[in-house]
Amino acid sequence: MGAAEETRDGVSLTNLDQPLVDGASKRDLVDYLDGVSERILPQLRDRPLSVIRALRGQAPFMQKNLPKYTPEWVRRVPVWAEASQREVSYALCDDRRTLLWFANQRAVEYHPTLARAGRLDRPTHLVLDLDPPEGDSFPAAVAAALLVRQALTDSGLVGAVKTSGAKGVHVFVPIEAGADAEEMAAATRALAARAERLDPALATTAFIREDRGGRVFVDSTRAGGATVVAAYSPRLRPGLPVSFPVDWAALPDVTPGDFTVRTVPGLVAERDPWLDLMPEPQVLPAELVEEGRAIPIARVQAMHEGKRRARARRQTG
Repeated sequence: MGAAEETRDGVSLTNLDQPLVDGASKRDLVDYLDGVSERILPQLRDRPLSVIRALRGQAPFMQKNLPKYTPEWVRRVPVWAEASQREVSYALCDDRRTLLWFANQRAVEYHPTLARAGRLDRPTHLVLDLDPPEGDSFPAAVAAALLVRQALTDSGLVGAVKTSGAKGVHVFVPIEAGADAEEMAAATRALAARAERLDPALATTAFIREDRGGRVFVDSTRAGGATVVAAYSPRLRPGLPVSFPVDWAALPDVTPGDFTVRTVPGLVAERDPWLDLMPEPQVLPAELVEEGRAIPIARVQAMHEGKRRARARRQTG
């Protein structure tokens, strides 16, 4: 790492003019995150954080466990990881100083948990991720998001929507304290299934990609300890697009390219659109939870189906 070129809030910022992605430098990233820190920090504060880093000469990677050289002043929280059977030290990005440190580490994407530290069994939001097929398919993701909105309305709930910053759309539904991770996951599955039933030619809950048939995947797996890219987070794509809140009425008229590290600071200078658009927390309907409990967990179902198909191929091969 080269000599510091600038210092902000006690953080030495280095190699700012190195390229980061096509059309954007490390300085663009640092300046953006610093400029919108008052907007993005409320989305990250007190939530275990994973980041996607883009180091020179390496493939991008998701970092969960903090490296040993992390400054002592970065808050952190230990979380047990069932998959790897070890304790992971997650950062809590609570302030501008920590955000600038991450930016200097070339951390481009910010993926907080849906629950706060110390209460990881109590997600604060229910989330549906609308993932369209490859190609110029953002309008399909928008159409599927509107199905989710109708499913929410039919269930007595209200949500807020944002672009993912990539090709999809995220719908967030704030839920009153009390619902646990299992209940939230069940309700998410039920809502995904209700959205799919509204237009099965457009939307699908099929977890296995080859079963989607060019339809938009209504992903119900963003539950429990899952993370979702934060509102106002850049994405590691050419030009550094940003995940950005949109009013439901305006959603059909936007494109992901409307929101980048260059355009967003002006859009949030006077207000916080995500705060303005987010409804008050709502009670999770019990019937939605019960309906969802009867729906298999997508990842588990996909794993069993994958094994079944593998056996069938061996038998016919």
